[in-house]
Amino acid sequence: MAEPDPEPMASGAAQRLGAPETLGISTLDPGHKPPAMPPGRHVTIRVRMLDDTEELFDISQKASGKVLFDLVCSHMNLIEGDYFGLEFQNHQKMMVWLDHIKPIIKQLRRPKHTILRFAVKFFPPDHAQLLEELTRYLFALQIKQDVSCGRLTCNDTSAALMVSHIIQSEIGDFEESQCRSHLLNNNYIPDQMPLIDKIMEFHSKNIGQTPAESDHQLLEVARRLEMYGIRLHPAKDREGTRLSLAVAHTGVLVFQGHTKINAFNWSKVRKLSFKRKRFLIKLRPDLNSSYQDTLEFLMGSRDCCKVFWKICVEYHAFFRLFEEPKPKPKPVIFTRGSSFRFSGRTQKQVIDYVRESEFKKIPFERKHSRVQHNIRLSPLPSPRPHEVPTEVSFFVHLQQTIISISPAPCSHLHNKSLNCTLTEETRGSTRQTHTEHLSTAVVSNSPHLSASSGHSHGMVNGQKSLELCSHSPNGRQPSPLTSPLLNDAGSVRTDDEDERFPTDRAYFIAKELLTTERTYLKDLEVMTVSFQSAVGQDEATPESLKKTVLSTFEPLHKFHTGFLREVEQRLALWEGRSNAHIKGDYQRIGDVMLKNLQGLKPLTANLHKQTEVMLELEKACRASRRLEGLCRDFELQKVCYVPLNVFILRPLHRLSHYKQILERLCKHYPATHVDFRDCRAALADVSEVAEQLQGSLSKMENFQKLLELKKDLIGVENLVVPGREFIRLGCLSKLSGKGLQQRMFFLFNDVILYTSRGMTATNQFKMHGQLPLHGMTIRESEDEWGVPHAFTLVGQQQSVVVAASSLTEKEKWMEDIQAAIEMAKTSNGHSSELLTSNLTDNKCPEDSSAEAESEDDITASHTSLERPSPHRGNTMVHVCWHRNTSVSMVDFSIAVENQLSGNLLRKFKNSNGWQKLWVVFTNFSLFFYKSHQDDYPLASLPLLGYSVTIPSESENIHKDYVFKLHFKSHVYYFRSESEYTFERWMEVIRSATVPSSGACVLNNKESHAH
Repeated sequence: MAEPDPEPMASGAAQRLGAPETLGISTLDPGHKPPAMPPGRHVTIRVRMLDDTEELFDISQKASGKVLFDLVCSHMNLIEGDYFGLEFQNHQKMMVWLDHIKPIIKQLRRPKHTILRFAVKFFPPDHAQLLEELTRYLFALQIKQDVSCGRLTCNDTSAALMVSHIIQSEIGDFEESQCRSHLLNNNYIPDQMPLIDKIMEFHSKNIGQTPAESDHQLLEVARRLEMYGIRLHPAKDREGTRLSLAVAHTGVLVFQGHTKINAFNWSKVRKLSFKRKRFLIKLRPDLNSSYQDTLEFLMGSRDCCKVFWKICVEYHAFFRLFEEPKPKPKPVIFTRGSSFRFSGRTQKQVIDYVRESEFKKIPFERKHSRVQHNIRLSPLPSPRPHEVPTEVSFFVHLQQTIISISPAPCSHLHNKSLNCTLTEETRGSTRQTHTEHLSTAVVSNSPHLSASSGHSHGMVNGQKSLELCSHSPNGRQPSPLTSPLLNDAGSVRTDDEDERFPTDRAYFIAKELLTTERTYLKDLEVMTVSFQSAVGQDEATPESLKKTVLSTFEPLHKFHTGFLREVEQRLALWEGRSNAHIKGDYQRIGDVMLKNLQGLKPLTANLHKQTEVMLELEKACRASRRLEGLCRDFELQKVCYVPLNVFILRPLHRLSHYKQILERLCKHYPATHVDFRDCRAALADVSEVAEQLQGSLSKMENFQKLLELKKDLIGVENLVVPGREFIRLGCLSKLSGKGLQQRMFFLFNDVILYTSRGMTATNQFKMHGQLPLHGMTIRESEDEWGVPHAFTLVGQQQSVVVAASSLTEKEKWMEDIQAAIEMAKTSNGHSSELLTSNLTDNKCPEDSSAEAESEDDITASHTSLERPSPHRGNTMVHVCWHRNTSVSMVDFSIAVENQLSGNLLRKFKNSNGWQKLWVVFTNFSLFFYKSHQDDYPLASLPLLGYSVTIPSESENIHKDYVFKLHFKSHVYYFRSESEYTFERWMEVIRSATVPSSGACVLNNKESHAH
């Protein structure tokens, strides 16, 4: 029987499953072995964990800081340990981080009297980047500490909301008297008393929320706060104004009090250095910036400068570099500057390691931190030696081995939180029998299971476990951070019982719903936030337009915000290391979709309003030059990455996305699957709404395209008239007295326009002429003129000889033009006059080759992450001009229905590393973001003219799920996370790179395949 604690111990705020202390797995070294200990005299190091428990580690004085840190991570079975560090107070009373490279003896003057704190060192912008539930739990503990000590400042509402999630994770569902008593006995924020009612109100809304979900919500609230992850370092500017400096994943920040007044992004910083008390930030030259080349801040001492400089170096390396920087060679004679460098894996390496490593850790399951034992919520004390109850014994037939159960006074846990370590040989065969007896062995004190003396040591992942009930310093209970997950039998789960990631195809289909919903919500915010602030607040905007836009998009934005939250929570649970008995509850998405699509039905009227919004906006722009200019300026902003009218139609297109996702789920599931019925019912609901809107959607897509083309053309009026349908646009070479000249042709159902690229500031296309389709004939002319892929358009007033860039392009143009001519025969009369003046090709003989940019220039401008191109230069008209190709209306319709978003790894042809990007496919282009939270893309890559293939063996891309995009000399490799996402990206990109014929748009536009 284990020795009882000498003192009663209250249940810690982070209490979870009890566990034997185990060497676990080294999370930082390859091979998953505990770190090697160098020879030398050993010292005992005291480390305070995030749950305020303390652990002792016996380590050689000559060991480096990394050896100690590895031991701490190994003790907790922590894989993503690189986000954390050990901090301590040095001899100058300054809090510093333990250096991984230096020996401990050179850092800690009095090791026995120094307490190191295990804490979060690097705060990522999105907790979704944390792949392990244990890591998110530790981050939640850090946030709890920061809120409690006043470091993470925020308004009362945010503070109350965070506390409500904390107590939900600790005491479970809301019960008024218990919640109030708990808040009166526990302080979570400074000056908590006035906020108790608000906290209880928020807590009452969290019913049913699991501890893991509560951690997720806590981190979601915290990461949006300005002081999230901020550690202030006092400083002064040149004028002596008191300021504070801080460092974040984005760069160096400047605060006045708790208000951020400036930020210097890593991309703008050329060098960080310090000289005595002066901290220097040297910026890259920027003509548009008013800052000096070098900014100077005065800090308290040289050591203060050096401490802050070190953390800046580490933050920059961790978040910006692909791999750990290599050490500089030591100089032979003289040294100059600091030799300090970042030691450890970068964030990219951590994420890649966790995702790609086939090693499986002991899983972790989040439990409620506190258990109510009485009405006052005070934890039961540990039994005194004389109060230890009589031993409760029962017998289990374990390969002729008798296991006895003793009440262990180490901790007080939930029912079923029983811990037993068995030898590897007996686990599998005893699981069922063991479970039956455990259910009868639960007593109020929730004892541990302890093996008989012959089995007191077991094997955990191949490592010998230590005593079942080990003790922390001062005889306290072991930190619950070492707890492995128990299976139903109460034994430690083996590797084959856990899967690191869901592998079911349904999971990746559901993840597509999540990623595209994030993009869709951002698109709605373009209308509800960006458009309203840029255009809606201006006096030139009619009140009726403001009300129409707000009443249409605000309810949709509110609804889809809630929908996205539910999908994120479900996917978080699906991705978690759930027990077998909860898999059926969380590993599905149909119930979430059915509930929300039924909730979307009352908003069908808002979906019908999209037509009204577009018409009213066009009418208002015609009536007001100022409003037209405001809308034009808004479209040039980075946030408006596609034409404004495309955002207006997004809600209609989103319905078809839901339909496609549900169709894939129904096709994947067998009829007996638990999720099949919900998916089928949701599919019926969304199909019903989509069918009601299909007729107006086709008309509105055509109307939107005409309005977009109107902005790209000069010298045209009355382009948007009733009955006119857009069919195809693209490059053809027109034969004239000067030879073949590149022209941009626009085919409608009643007329053909041809233009050339003008020299205006917005690079619009100048009108050259028009060819009415009424009475037109078309014939092949390749032999007649000796020009490859040539054909002649014979009109009633003039004839034009043109040549396509390839046989395929020629066939598409001739097919579409012939179908349009047949349609024109049944129309009522001639087309409307389109030219503002009688312009002819002879009067505009500009040489198109002199105007066009080189292919390298345009592609580079579209793909560079550093210098994104102006918006108007990225429309499909301009891309077709530079790529010498064409697209049809059917291609546009398919492109908007094939939208896709998600994380991809990108690699250039001659680069070694892979860069993680958030990628959105829409409008024939890939848009690149650093993360899904960014408001606008960093760059775009138009896909027209590109080919998508799988890399060949000679390209040495030894990774799975990689596809290759190439156009002329431009080559990009993209890597997806699964076979399903790989297939989806290939599918949608092929829809953009292999344009179809547009002839069917004239007869049966609704029938094209989605």
